[in-house]
Amino acid sequence: MKKFNFKEILEITCRFYVFFFLNFYGIAKIFGGQFYTSSTIPDEIAIIPIGQVPDFELAWTFMGRSFGYILFIGLAEIIGACLLLFEKTKLIGTLILIPIMVNVIVFDVFFLDKYGALGSATIYFLMLLTILLINKERISKIVVELVNVKVVPKIPFKEKIYKFLIVIIIMVLIFTADQLIVNLLGHGKG
Repeated sequence: MKKFNFKEILEITCRFYVFFFLNFYGIAKIFGGQFYTSSTIPDEIAIIPIGQVPDFELAWTFMGRSFGYILFIGLAEIIGACLLLFEKTKLIGTLILIPIMVNVIVFDVFFLDKYGALGSATIYFLMLLTILLINKERISKIVVELVNVKVVPKIPFKEKIYKFLIVIIIMVLIFTADQLIVNLLGHGKG
């Protein structure tokens, strides 16, 4: 019989727990179970002047205003959660879900008046960090490979200045094109 591996059991528990709940939340978002859409804003909230709407209701309404946003977040949660199921993709899923959970935690801190959801989001976040911690050797190897810089021959100072000037010119051209696009498409009301 194989020796009991606590780290393996802990990691699988974290992966499946987060998978289950973030799939649940992702599906709920896509099918209208989260956020107030224009058709689901409670009447008592809809009649309040916007400047007097309580923080949570205002945020919940804002988040539900765009189905595209809801779809994006819901699918990101589902895809990230599904990637947790497989050994080869678990770290990718974890890296997709961590920024989502940080956003949820920050949202909950600033907009909720009761903090049960914050507690759940914090648990999911800690479980994702646990997955990273358990896989720290793998992650270290990946990071070392990503930042492994080959020795580059010394570049003369004149050549550095020349490259720097070309980069500045290209940046100015990109900025000009960017501003033309903004002016053609409009600035919006923000």
